[in-house]
Amino acid sequence: MKIPVLEIFGPTIQGEGMVIGRKTMFVRTAGCDYSCSWCDSQFTWNGSEKDKIQLMEPEEIWGELMELGGERFEHVTISGGNPGLLRHLDGLVDLLHGKNIKTALETQGSKWQPWFTKIDDLTLSPKPPSSGMETNFEILDQIIDTLDREQTGKFSLKVVIFEQNDLQYAIKVHQRYPDAELFLQVGNDDLETLDDEKLLIHLLSEYEQLIDQVMESDELKDVRILPQLHTFLWGNKRGV
Repeated sequence: MKIPVLEIFGPTIQGEGMVIGRKTMFVRTAGCDYSCSWCDSQFTWNGSEKDKIQLMEPEEIWGELMELGGERFEHVTISGGNPGLLRHLDGLVDLLHGKNIKTALETQGSKWQPWFTKIDDLTLSPKPPSSGMETNFEILDQIIDTLDREQTGKFSLKVVIFEQNDLQYAIKVHQRYPDAELFLQVGNDDLETLDDEKLLIHLLSEYEQLIDQVMESDELKDVRILPQLHTFLWGNKRGV
């Protein structure tokens, strides 16, 4: 089955989660089962760019990756939307691994796919209260239990923080899954500005505040606190 692709770009750096700073290519798929209030890629699910969706075979995706990246990459990030909705995405994962390309993927953990166990760098990013979404912890429990037993690569948890309730949610997640590596990431609450310098100053301030809050927490000890690195470098620009 073909894969709904909205954009392919790179090489660039991964701006988030467990592989932050890593040189990578991006394949962004269309569709999501969530509609987070602060989503920075609403175009993947709100219909505004449905005319840009291409249904592509894994070999076609590989061809475009090679056209853009040539011999300059060995890592591909599959993004969305929620690529975890795609039952047949394992065809692309298998093709990439056959080319000695490592893979990364982020999903909110709302759906299980057997091919999750093949991903080299898998990020589960359950959404906090500020998103307006509600986490099904029974499904997330099952996913993490299976990954603990069967994952061939690495997986981690990431929670984006916008407000105090989100931090309390992160504590709940950390306590529920104490053995899973947890990343806390400051959220970008200004998706419209074109003033990169103004945005950077604002996000640095939010990042510092998040660091201060976590330093004072008795519960959040074994965690890592991240910026959204690509916003620090390129603001709200897409395709970087």
